Amino acid sequence: MSARPVALPGGHGLYEVRFHGRGGQGTVIASTLLAEAAFLEGRDVQAFPFFGVERRGAPVLAHTRIGEGQIRLATSVRYPDAIIVMDPTLVRPGSPIFASLRAGGDVLVNTVRPPRELQLAVDGHLASVDAVSVAIRHGLGSRANPIVNTVILGAFAKLTHVVELSSLEEAIRQKVPSHTDANIAAAREAYGLVEAA
Repeated sequence: MSARPVALPGGHGLYEVRFHGRGGQGTVIASTLLAEAAFLEGRDVQAFPFFGVERRGAPVLAHTRIGEGQIRLATSVRYPDAIIVMDPTLVRPGSPIFASLRAGGDVLVNTVRPPRELQLAVDGHLASVDAVSVAIRHGLGSRANPIVNTVILGAFAKLTHVVELSSLEEAIRQKVPSHTDANIAAAREAYGLVEAA
């Protein structure tokens, strides 16, 4: 794949994404897959997690940077261009999760609720996708613990156009050895389901 001919959103040559999830949802792998998809398009990338208590169900943060040139930062993402929330229980009105979003940024929440019902004050674009239902339909994880990482990335690709769906699919082929076809199919389905406010 070659470098994309368009500039990254935001106009500052660097696009930063912060993932909020819980252990077992694939949050860290999601950040890595997004970075890999951007790398396949000729971007410079970083992806790294931040763990508190490392256990299933505990809150997890992961960060991805995508650059038009060499990335020299070596810190966590403080002012993201996009925030992805993989677990809807982390979303509450007034949540500090969204306070650092860059103006005009994107927020994508895994929830059955449409964006207008989330009652979140964000200085940007709010979107949602029912990633749990898609993951269950494609047999990703279990009904009790669906793995939503590739699903949420399919929706994110549509919402932001930061990476092409084809690049995401190739990243899944290269980095997800188990249930590869199901993960790709789930990402494609979510690409068509994301709902923006």
